[in-house]
Amino acid sequence: MGHLDVKQLKSPKDKALYIHHLVKDLEALDIMLKKEMIEEEPIRIGAEQEFCVVTKDYFPNNNSIEVLKEINDEHFTTEIGKYNLEINSDPLILKGKCFSQLHLDLKSLLKKAEEAAHKKDSKIILTGILPTLRLKHIGEEYMTNMPRYHVLNNSLKDSRRENFNIHIKGVDELNLIHDCVMLEACNTSFQTHLQIAPQEFVDKYNWAQAIAGPVLASCVNSPILFGRELWSETRIALFTQSIDTRANSFIHNEKQSRVSFGADWERGSVSDIFRDHIARFRSLLTSDEHDNSLDLLEADKIPKLRALQLHNGTVYKWNRVCYGVGGGKPHLRIECRYIPSGPTLKDEIANMVFWVGLMKGQPEKYKDIHLNMDFKDAKNNFFKAARNGMETQFKWNKKLVSAQDLILHEFLPIARKGLEQMNVDKDDINTYLLVIENRLKSNNGAEWMISSFRELQKSKTNFEALQNMTAYMHKNQLKDKTVDTWGKFNPDQNLKIDISRIVKHNMNTKILLVDQNDSLELVSNIMRWKKIHHMPVINKKKELTGLLSWTDLIKLGNKELHLRVKDVMTKALITISQEASLEDAKNLMKTYDINCLPVVRNKELLGILTSSDF
Repeated sequence: MGHLDVKQLKSPKDKALYIHHLVKDLEALDIMLKKEMIEEEPIRIGAEQEFCVVTKDYFPNNNSIEVLKEINDEHFTTEIGKYNLEINSDPLILKGKCFSQLHLDLKSLLKKAEEAAHKKDSKIILTGILPTLRLKHIGEEYMTNMPRYHVLNNSLKDSRRENFNIHIKGVDELNLIHDCVMLEACNTSFQTHLQIAPQEFVDKYNWAQAIAGPVLASCVNSPILFGRELWSETRIALFTQSIDTRANSFIHNEKQSRVSFGADWERGSVSDIFRDHIARFRSLLTSDEHDNSLDLLEADKIPKLRALQLHNGTVYKWNRVCYGVGGGKPHLRIECRYIPSGPTLKDEIANMVFWVGLMKGQPEKYKDIHLNMDFKDAKNNFFKAARNGMETQFKWNKKLVSAQDLILHEFLPIARKGLEQMNVDKDDINTYLLVIENRLKSNNGAEWMISSFRELQKSKTNFEALQNMTAYMHKNQLKDKTVDTWGKFNPDQNLKIDISRIVKHNMNTKILLVDQNDSLELVSNIMRWKKIHHMPVINKKKELTGLLSWTDLIKLGNKELHLRVKDVMTKALITISQEASLEDAKNLMKTYDINCLPVVRNKELLGILTSSDF
């Protein structure tokens, strides 16, 4: 979809023409499968490396197009957010030192991106979800100014006819109603591609589904979104809910999200997988670049199946079926989409090696996995892994097995055998599988991030803690020091954060609120019990309407505690934005001789800043 000049599918004429091309593409694929035209070997691998572009103080930057122009390399392309870019690696034959070669290729390209970003006063970050993302970064003003992203956004919104409702519950909880698909920009992945021979495609796809939970558990890296601790791999829940058009499914009893694990094991041929997607999900986009695939086959040319690929580009299975043409030959791939970006390039390559090894090492006893494993167990394993990471208990061989035991004693040996069968270099196998093994004894990305975040919160505000973690990740992302070796770090040493301190750095967000109609006696006791000097007051609409201070209560004495809060509170408030500089806040307090500034956006209270917060 990203390479086509797309437009929204609206008129009956456009819909009829697009469906015609879609059906012909499926017929052409069936013919190529029947005539054994699909390439079987050599087996190739590839990857898509997504990354974030940030400011010098590690907040999302909106200059990815400028950075892309400075890079000037066809391996790079845009993403939906102005603070995201993507690298498409060159395909490599699965043998020898292919993984260390991919490591070197991506490292060279990322260094090129870092140099270009530096010229634009920016940095790049490898991470599943950028810790310093804020709600303001998911507005349409941060959407990349290219038609295809706006067309997709409008198509999804027209299909839903309502806002996107995000609800994710972990240690903390996120409830969010949002009006566009920009939540997708929060997700940054390391998408891994493996070429699959057509005759074994469906069995390999089902095997990919079966192993997804344990693989995900080993590499989770996205536990924090908007300062909240959610799932170990929050991307799974967020992406599922951020692109959702279920109301348009033909199969009303299923109602899958466009981002899904699937509804059942696959059967038949790869064409049947595509047919199922077309039956379940309405086409949203079209293009003027479609070909008549059957005519191309008649002329001994290989069709690109543009209509089918366009539809497939709007169905986001965590294991996605892909068709492509390379070197004039058609091929099939499975794209593993659930592996997150970061926290280091070496960690990412290790994740890929583990997955590819498992795919190629599938033991004979796990052939036809759909006959021996309940699909709902595979699906449940996947979502448990997304929530709990390495703490997951998996259902495997009809028994409950810990993530550590399953990966260490069964999955790592399978992966090693699969890589050896493909004649992958022994040093590559040992180097990258050791990274996975060491994580089992130490920590993966999500575990490191949560422990660091909690430790930093003891001495810093949430905002500062997230900034410091991001700085540390940036410092180490291209080094060979993988996340399992990262321990506690001193945030005040060598992180080189160029901080222009704003109100959000110091404001207090853990505050009690009272209603303007609450009893003054109750509120005065709450302030005494909790040793609170300033109490923000809101109305039924949750809007800030006043401020009650301890000074107000002292002046009042104990004579009129039968009054309501609104009878006593200060209504003429001096407020400040969270984006304002701390110096401005200090000057405001000094000018008006006050010790507390409510921090607001419109009439919504975000926090308070008191003189003690400085």
